[in-house]
Amino acid sequence: MHTFTCVIPVVIALLLLLNALRVEAKPPPNVVFVLADDFGWNDIGYHGSEIRTPNLDSLSAKGVRLENYYVQPLCTPSRNQLMTGRYQIRTGMQHQIIWPCQPYCVPLGEKMLPQLMKEAGYATHMVGKWHLGMYRKDCLPTRRGFDSYFGYLTGSEDYYTHQRCSFITPLNLTRCALDLREGEEVASGYSGSYSTELFTHRAASIIQQHKANKPLFLYVALQAVHSPLEVPQRYIAPYVSIKDKHRRVYAGMVSAMDEAVGNISRALQDAGLWDNTVLIFSTDNGGQTLEGGNNWPLRGRKWSLWEGGVRGVGFVTGPLVEQPGTISRELIHISDWLPTLVALAGGSTNGTKQLDGFNVWNAISKGTASPRVELLHNIDPLYDDIAPCTAENVGSEEELLTSLRRVSLGPHQDSRPHFNISIHAAIRYGNFKLLTGYPGCPLWFPPPGVAQVGPTPTPVPLKQVMLFDISRDPEERHEISAQHPDVVNLLLKRLQHYQQEALPINFPPDDPGCDPEPLGAWGPWE
Repeated sequence: MHTFTCVIPVVIALLLLLNALRVEAKPPPNVVFVLADDFGWNDIGYHGSEIRTPNLDSLSAKGVRLENYYVQPLCTPSRNQLMTGRYQIRTGMQHQIIWPCQPYCVPLGEKMLPQLMKEAGYATHMVGKWHLGMYRKDCLPTRRGFDSYFGYLTGSEDYYTHQRCSFITPLNLTRCALDLREGEEVASGYSGSYSTELFTHRAASIIQQHKANKPLFLYVALQAVHSPLEVPQRYIAPYVSIKDKHRRVYAGMVSAMDEAVGNISRALQDAGLWDNTVLIFSTDNGGQTLEGGNNWPLRGRKWSLWEGGVRGVGFVTGPLVEQPGTISRELIHISDWLPTLVALAGGSTNGTKQLDGFNVWNAISKGTASPRVELLHNIDPLYDDIAPCTAENVGSEEELLTSLRRVSLGPHQDSRPHFNISIHAAIRYGNFKLLTGYPGCPLWFPPPGVAQVGPTPTPVPLKQVMLFDISRDPEERHEISAQHPDVVNLLLKRLQHYQQEALPINFPPDDPGCDPEPLGAWGPWE
């Protein structure tokens, strides 16, 4: 009797403790990831741009602006690393992008972010640009973890007709066809709807219809602000003072995108989801200066390993950020989102292959040091620069791609660690960044109409090995390899290490079976 009497208070105390824990336990947060396309460093208001972005400025001011954040210099690689948490050398996708008729996709053995979020109990939805391969149905978003999908599968298209034109090499002709899917079915009937507004409306609809019994993972991969340069006139009207036509239309496209992100955030608030939501905004690569984008004062542009190609605009916002209104200068990479978001969701990454990403939530939300000290930008032995390296708009990116050629660089003899320094590659360690081979167009591109400031935009002849201290010299104007030979040797050894781990490049020729004419739409053909 005495023992029983003693046990009762203990049991009651345990029950009270469990009840308190249940009360304090918070449901997993909703996660909304908005990915812009080709959005440049100097294209957002808070970087001093002449383009007005009030919604992005306001949202980021209430969250954490990521000022030492990196993406890949091209569409497919960034999306690949976002979805897998792994460097592109791990998937054989080191070279360029996936073209509409190439028969490959992100390897099916890779476990993607939406699959892991789904395992953690999330409803998973995607709206917008896929660009991770579509030659087989198994490659489609709905087969890679998304409950629903509405968007396009290739890399670019018309904003109104939603048609993609692409040259099919084996057939020696250009085909134009619809590229818009509702799930796995062709989505017709949307011609005339501007894609930024169309995709925003669908994202808002998903938010409004979301059931509270599951947390939400929504990935909105906007077409904006990739070429072609198209936008309703009302968005261009405020920018009549911008004389350069490309830049003026591009500015309107940015304004439309800014409004879209604002509308998505308001939809979350109206649906009562905002208080438990983490919203992430990121570009997929640097701006394309040939199409109105700008990365000033950073060097280079899209397709290059200079900071203008890989340093990305990004921020995290929402009430769950513990230190809102701050700027993070911790090293963060797009591959870090997978482990970060899965951990935030209470999920597990045990089913993935070796991850290159890190959980950086504490670095973002609490301001602690980032666990990342090293970052492989890429190693691509087949790199070829597609565009004339001039400061003028000499033609659209799409036109330049028709003359695309693949070049395999020969060996270069060097007495330093055995890495072929003629190869297009770059690696970051701490504040140092090493580049080898030809990094891409090495110019600085001031905004149209702005006089060049500082050193001449025509750089001195490039070396095959270049070192920069990015913390002191983010514009990459002062090459310092001669002053730090030990750092150069260390980073060449690291590049050699990664090259030994890299899969062979998978970049197959066009398959004529891709021809969309029979169905009138791009899509799987195997």
